Amino acid sequence: MANVQLQFQASAGEADPQSRPLLVLGQLHNLHRLPWAQLRGKLQPRVTEEIWQSALSTLNPNPTDSCPLYLNYATVAALPSRVSRHNSPSAAQFITRLVRNCLPGGVNRCIVMVCERSEVFASACALARAFPLFTHRSSASRRTEKKTVTVEFFLVGQNNGPIEVATLKCLASATEGVRLAARIVDTPCNEMNTDNFLEEIKKVGKDLGITPTIIRDEELKERGFGGIYGVGKAALHPPALAVLSHTPDGATQTIAWVGKGIVYDTGGLSIKGKTTMPGMKRDCGGAAAILGAFKATVKQGFKDNLHAVFCLAENAVGPRATRPDDIHVLYSGKTVEINNTDAEGRLILADGVAYACKDLGADIILDMATLTGAQGIATGKYHAAVLTNNEEWEKACVKAGRNCGDLVHPLVYCPELHFSEFTSAVADMKNSVADRDNTPSSCAGLFIASHIGFDWPGVWVHIDIAAPVHAGERATGYGVALLLSLFGGASEDPLLNLVSPLGCNGDSPTEDMERDSKRRRLV
Repeated sequence: MANVQLQFQASAGEADPQSRPLLVLGQLHNLHRLPWAQLRGKLQPRVTEEIWQSALSTLNPNPTDSCPLYLNYATVAALPSRVSRHNSPSAAQFITRLVRNCLPGGVNRCIVMVCERSEVFASACALARAFPLFTHRSSASRRTEKKTVTVEFFLVGQNNGPIEVATLKCLASATEGVRLAARIVDTPCNEMNTDNFLEEIKKVGKDLGITPTIIRDEELKERGFGGIYGVGKAALHPPALAVLSHTPDGATQTIAWVGKGIVYDTGGLSIKGKTTMPGMKRDCGGAAAILGAFKATVKQGFKDNLHAVFCLAENAVGPRATRPDDIHVLYSGKTVEINNTDAEGRLILADGVAYACKDLGADIILDMATLTGAQGIATGKYHAAVLTNNEEWEKACVKAGRNCGDLVHPLVYCPELHFSEFTSAVADMKNSVADRDNTPSSCAGLFIASHIGFDWPGVWVHIDIAAPVHAGERATGYGVALLLSLFGGASEDPLLNLVSPLGCNGDSPTEDMERDSKRRRLV
């Protein structure tokens, strides 16, 4: 899969399935609406219309089903006919599974995706997750041929005209971002250390014509970033704060995305066990998602100021490692007594959001992180958890998740009841809760928010992606699609406008024209 090039085309053209294997994918009622004339050239002479109709009649998705049409060269697969209200109408998770299991092998392959226009974006991002870029298998290095998967969408329902060139470009940008984020998360720390993560940031900056701001190592300490410095100071590769800034003319608001980039988490001196430490290369998933989303967002045209803030560190064990009982002064000026060095992500994000507030003047701050193992218990493997000081944005996150396939579900936001979990006798707060049975995922997010203040008038959104950042042993690139959708209303791209919280189900920004323009455009 690592050497697969994913191409989105308005028409994939005609070809014998023996020379270009084919997967036809969609909900069963949509597959029945696919005209044989649309498929004939991709299946003949191997498959007749009678075989096609017979295959459709045998499909009984529960929740999915598939049927071979011609040996291993052509397959039709059906998605769930219905999904629940907390799932995406696109059934995105099932798309990824079916592609992995049903797409025939070959150097040059084709997928025909049958869906409604509103599901195109989520379906494309789900397809991208099936083709991870990272591998170190020795067999892969011996293969020199490049593989191509061509994707053609056949639209049904309302607004079912042909796919526009602009839409194809948006899909290419979005899926490139998804695969970039997944590659970074899949790459182990002996390669994806803080040095190399900074190189990834610089590459994206060069591609967009943006020079990143980088604060690193002892400069972090000198400038008061006690959270990032304290977490990363014991590692061979020093910690860093990096910022990519997009500042177009005519911007009406400033948005900051803050990503947790712990390239490896041993737990520090509060060290993890042998069963919980493997997989901690994924603890940079928030920063990786923000990097992939920032690249795609800027390429598609973003109207407002957008800052991507990367908090990078390796939580290592060594003579310089932070000890439990140490007290750090964070960038907010608040003091934190360390009672658990394995609660490190909130420390670096606290510095990141404080920087976004104090130095970048952000109106909207969103932090994204693989923050707590408890997230998977609270909202499950597929739904990230959202915690926010703004109910309107909470609803927007849930809606954006359903529109793009990166599902989200709310956590309890109640600092007056929960923040006391961090009470310290000698500092402003501790970094880990007293009672781990008292909504620990919510509390972890509240720790971050406390460093901009619970009375801060702007919008703060925290997305905990600990569970959905991976499926099995592979990264998913989770978060890229969510950010593109959630902030799609500030994009110049028509498809991103369509999947934004304003774009579907009849919502219209004109209903709230009297509202402040800073909030009208996005939610």
